[in-house]
Amino acid sequence: MATRRTFIGGAGGIGAAAFLGHTAAQPQTAAVLDAAPAAEALSAQTAARDSIRAVNAAMRTNYAALKADLVKNLGPVIVVQNDAKGGTFTLVHEGRRYVEQPVAEEFELAKSIAHVPLGIFSTIAEYLSDKVPNVSNADRIDAHDLDMVAMIGPGTDAWTAPLQAFADKLTTAKNNLAAAKLPQALHNSCAKILDEALTFIADSIRARAFDIASFQVFAGRVYPAIRVNMQYAADAQISAVQGLCRKWRAQIGEAAWADLYTVVLSIWTTSVLNQAEIIIRPMMNQKKVGTHLIDIPTAQLPSDPIGVALDNLARIVQDNIAAELVFVSDTKVADALKGKEDLLSDEILKQLGTSATAGATGVAFRTAGRAHCPVDHGMRV
Repeated sequence: MATRRTFIGGAGGIGAAAFLGHTAAQPQTAAVLDAAPAAEALSAQTAARDSIRAVNAAMRTNYAALKADLVKNLGPVIVVQNDAKGGTFTLVHEGRRYVEQPVAEEFELAKSIAHVPLGIFSTIAEYLSDKVPNVSNADRIDAHDLDMVAMIGPGTDAWTAPLQAFADKLTTAKNNLAAAKLPQALHNSCAKILDEALTFIADSIRARAFDIASFQVFAGRVYPAIRVNMQYAADAQISAVQGLCRKWRAQIGEAAWADLYTVVLSIWTTSVLNQAEIIIRPMMNQKKVGTHLIDIPTAQLPSDPIGVALDNLARIVQDNIAAELVFVSDTKVADALKGKEDLLSDEILKQLGTSATAGATGVAFRTAGRAHCPVDHGMRV
């Protein structure tokens, strides 16, 4: 005997539904009704999370407003922009700015000729062989780096035209060297560099060939002369920057000088032992120099260097005060906010089982005895 259950179970889906007076659309309507509460819950969750994000957005707005007001109240500050002329120095004090380029021309001229080997290298580097040759410092040449630099290789002489164009610049400089009236020793070293460079270029173009070994021979011959140029450049910069600091110190007075901040804008490759930083450091208040001499490495010098320097300094100054008010119960975290460490760094290191030791260029990570790269932490907000 067929029961209701077996009858329905044995019928076709559509036929059974029609027999009982139902349509196929009914299960779909139920699904839509079941989805409605889920959509409402998701919407409520999204709104709740957005309200949490809004807290941080409001904090950033308040933080930026404080920073903008603080920028107008900073001082005394010396902002250093490193450049080919020995640096542009700006003193910000009591709402005024004093800008000077104090370094003598010998700095720029000496460095210009000292850069000749780098100029030749930059012209021919793409055409080098990507194989490290058997030279004395082969173990110091990274094979992968060389492979990336030597992107064209030696199978063409397309380098001859740009190298000859550079040689023409060197020839003009050589012909005008006497008229520049440089100190005799500097004149002689510049002449040596130019002569050797022109000889290397002429030999290379004549042979339609060069390599790492031949370039190194040339570079070795001019290195003593480059050292002479470096001595003249360093002397010009030291005397000028020290003289400027003495002048500004007398101008603003000892009390203000004791609180002086110095912000050095540098590119990453010169951010450690930066030349201007070395000269200014001993002239600052030695009790505060560790926190008041600030190096800001950049990929390239910004279009508004003073604005960038003061914006960063304002962030540093307000974080110094915020750290002691917000993290009064944890001096380690307070020091992180006042310094270069990210606030989460200690907790991340802890969870990773990693220790950190402070170094001159950042933080050295150590895990199971292996050192990792130094890291310079970014801003926190």
